[in-house]
Amino acid sequence: MTIPMKRIYRIALRECGIMRGNLIYLFCLVLFPLLVIFFFTSLLEKGQPTDLPVGVVDFDYSSMTRTLTHKLDAFQTTKVVAHFPNINEARKAIQRNEIVGFIYFPKNTMADLLASRQPKVSFYYSQVCVTSGSLVFRDLKTITMLGSAAVGSAKLSALGKTPDEIKAFLMPISINLHPINNPEIDYNVYLSTALAPACLMLFFFLISAYSIGTEMKFNRSKEWMAMADNNIVIALIGKMLPQFLINLTMMYFYMYYLYGVLHFPHSGSVLSVLILGLLAVLAGQGFGVFAFGLMPSLRMSMSICSLWAALSFSVMGASFPLSAMNPIIQAIAQLFPMRHYFMIYRICVFNGYPIMDAWPYIGALIIIAALPLIVLHNIKKAMLTYVYIP
Repeated sequence: MTIPMKRIYRIALRECGIMRGNLIYLFCLVLFPLLVIFFFTSLLEKGQPTDLPVGVVDFDYSSMTRTLTHKLDAFQTTKVVAHFPNINEARKAIQRNEIVGFIYFPKNTMADLLASRQPKVSFYYSQVCVTSGSLVFRDLKTITMLGSAAVGSAKLSALGKTPDEIKAFLMPISINLHPINNPEIDYNVYLSTALAPACLMLFFFLISAYSIGTEMKFNRSKEWMAMADNNIVIALIGKMLPQFLINLTMMYFYMYYLYGVLHFPHSGSVLSVLILGLLAVLAGQGFGVFAFGLMPSLRMSMSICSLWAALSFSVMGASFPLSAMNPIIQAIAQLFPMRHYFMIYRICVFNGYPIMDAWPYIGALIIIAALPLIVLHNIKKAMLTYVYIP
């Protein structure tokens, strides 16, 4: 038992020397992960988009439409930046990306509303960006409802109705919303907890495949295997150990920064957070090694890792629910480590359920981390017999 540990230690020291002499390791293991962590969390720092530019086309210009315009401008999400003489000019402003949407008040809007003739107030908004379009739509719709409610309230008040009666008539059903675990509906909480770890896992994939592939590229593979006495398991453990310690440190730093510094909402225990970080690193490195063993080529294995990481952003289910995707995509998504990471995060960290409630996803990450066992023979054969072809 002592001899394998000494071999692992010597190979790990050798790997540290290789990492120290190659700036790619510094960038991919430390600098880029830090950049990703701070970039995503600061990009969405406000939580929700604010002051989205909107316009107004007011052909009525009554006291009511002016009041509604001021209320629209007072909303946190929207900001009235321009008044247009006609719909055509407002449409061109949307096409030039000067505004996200606009509201159109036709002539006699106030008079028709007071006479119960149902004036047609229109609003137009761009759905090129789903988030901004949806938020602008919400505010524009709210404004039109406020206008009709104000007139209805005035009429009922003139008839002698009490404030409680007016409220019951205008809003017969009172809605009590409870956004669980994220009451502020903070987009930073939704997206930074998925996009940042997906990027970190990309680096785990790539640097694992790269470190093995460069042994062939720089003709060091036989030396590496000789240090392990041609035991591929010892060789891989010694090589991956320094990367594992750095990757784990970066993952735990990311989680500490999220929950300890930025105070992202989480209901899970510290143990669930630590287990999630450990599994993410093991699965990330395991998949990178597996990709090289599956395709023992530096270029091809890194291409596989890049493709798998890029697709993870779509199939993890953070921005679009996986249950609404094609059944074939749902089945394929189970092959992506990031999907299982996200599910464990959602179940155990975000919602605070016991860690064993996510056992299928924990098992999946363990299986992915163990995938290199399938291709050990291919890796050993490549290190001992293959010749690097650029």
